[in-house]
Amino acid sequence: MRLNELFLSIQGETSSAGLPTIFVRFTGCNLRCTYCDTKYSYYEGDTITPDEVMDKIRALKCKRVCLTGGEPLIQPRAEMQDLLDKLAEEGYEVSIETDGSIDVSKFKLHPKQRFIVDMKVPSSGMSAKMHLPNLQHIVAERDEVKFVVGSRADYEWCTQLIREQGIHPKDGYQLIFSPVFREIELEDLVNWILEDELDARFQVQLHKIVWDPDKRGV
Repeated sequence: MRLNELFLSIQGETSSAGLPTIFVRFTGCNLRCTYCDTKYSYYEGDTITPDEVMDKIRALKCKRVCLTGGEPLIQPRAEMQDLLDKLAEEGYEVSIETDGSIDVSKFKLHPKQRFIVDMKVPSSGMSAKMHLPNLQHIVAERDEVKFVVGSRADYEWCTQLIREQGIHPKDGYQLIFSPVFREIELEDLVNWILEDELDARFQVQLHKIVWDPDKRGV
């Protein structure tokens, strides 16, 4: 495995927003989104074992962990599964932020572990690379589907995908809509959600409000 950075902060996104969380950012990504805010994770990092990752996590005295990147699921599968197993054994709550292009069904999650599937919209330049079967493998009332929206066209693409894939909040699915930072008016996205009577969570990236948006390790 290759580790880019590991630090304690607050979760800026998802249903855990605002909660203290250990972030384990792995090196490497198979996508190149136009609005990516962690390009430094594409190549920077050091080789590490699952046991060494666990040592670093234990030292931070927090039982909530977010595995992110880059794209964490392009790490060696056996080692990533080993890390998930070790985290489960020690009672950690874990979220795995994945970019929507990797088959999540190849990984076994334990109780207190969930996928955050970040489906890439057209303005990202990567929407054609989405592995749509993921939307049938995710588990209602556990996993979350996130859309980072940069335009009205992006939003309409998302709502069409939701209808086509049948991932309705009434069935327990958690849908999250977030604006591309500084690309659209926050009020516009809120109004679109309300006008469509879409039972989805609107959110902004809290860490970019608390700290400088370009600051690393927060």
